[in-house]
Amino acid sequence: MEIRFVMKKIFILLAILLLVCTADANSQFIQNSSRSLFSDVKAFQAGDAIMVLIVEDMQANNSAVTENGRSSSVSGGFGASAGSGTGTNVSGNLGTGTDFKGQGQTTRKESIKSKLSARVVEIVDNGNLRIEGTRTTKVNGETQTIIIRGIVRPVDVRSDNSVYSYNILDLTLFIEGDGSVSEIQEPGLLTKFFRLLF
Repeated sequence: MEIRFVMKKIFILLAILLLVCTADANSQFIQNSSRSLFSDVKAFQAGDAIMVLIVEDMQANNSAVTENGRSSSVSGGFGASAGSGTGTNVSGNLGTGTDFKGQGQTTRKESIKSKLSARVVEIVDNGNLRIEGTRTTKVNGETQTIIIRGIVRPVDVRSDNSVYSYNILDLTLFIEGDGSVSEIQEPGLLTKFFRLLF
């Protein structure tokens, strides 16, 4: 009788243990069901990390040439003579002219290359990923801050969970520096004052 009671307890404990293991396996399966066993690990939900490869190469060239000219001329003459051979001759001439030539040229070139880890903060209704990322570094008293925001299409995410910056929709990219190098590049107070006046 006692052996049967012990066997029954063991059987109940084994049944409970089997149920717990099955529930844990099912929950783990549900959690990973959105990822394939054969696919690469990519960001697909809020909170996931994604690597942004910042590659920006911008060139702009603008030139303009303006020429304007205007001229006018007025002339007149008057002559009279008498019988003795003496005569009067009057003539006049009036001329005006204007000439303008203008030329301007603007050239701008920027090249930015960097890497930045960002975070998926929201899944948009159509399945795109809204990302945000910030990196702040300080070396020898010089602080550099990079801020990036935008929307990424899942198809643009590469197999190594990275995306190029030129594939980001509504890209917002801030690169700011603060320190001795940035202060030297700024004009002095006197120069700023004269710029305000003139």
